[in-house]
Amino acid sequence: MIKPLLTIASGNPKKVAEIEFMLGPLPLKVQRQPDNFEVEESGSTYLENAILKAKATAKLTNSWTIADDSGLEVDALQGGPGIYSARFAESNEIKVNKLLNELADTPYRSARFCSVMVLCDPEGNHIHDAQGTCWGEILRKPAYPKGEFESIFWVREANCTYGELSQEQLTKLGSRGKAARALAPYLLKTIGLQ
Repeated sequence: MIKPLLTIASGNPKKVAEIEFMLGPLPLKVQRQPDNFEVEESGSTYLENAILKAKATAKLTNSWTIADDSGLEVDALQGGPGIYSARFAESNEIKVNKLLNELADTPYRSARFCSVMVLCDPEGNHIHDAQGTCWGEILRKPAYPKGEFESIFWVREANCTYGELSQEQLTKLGSRGKAARALAPYLLKTIGLQ
């Protein structure tokens, strides 16, 4: 049996590998979007951005496509940086320092990573979407050097930062993993594997 082709609408090899691992048990051939293909994330929500990426990539590759949009929401910052997480500052180090400076010494450090994942058919039709949330809190300093937001986001259930989660823990506890698990039954049914 020929495995159906599924494109991950991302040029980020780390993100593609993470999603591919989450979909590992499914009988699919997974590829990432073509190099040098960028979609402007002009939506005002995670869902809108994920749909923009999934539709454009599906039409370009003529394949089933999954896209996601994610962000870090900090309660003391009224849910910021949220959908602007990737564009919060020009480098990861500056992003982390900016966030920690904005929080300063506040004891209220609850936060969550949110991910929305979208499935589009080869014509670019939005078939289904799912959301995942990982709850935690912001540390007062990074747990390790040269990290992203994941280095300051403490996941109580795992007793480590988000960036220190294993692939198995990311699938179970991570926001993207939860969204992928929620989307998987629809993916199987729609592609005709169930």
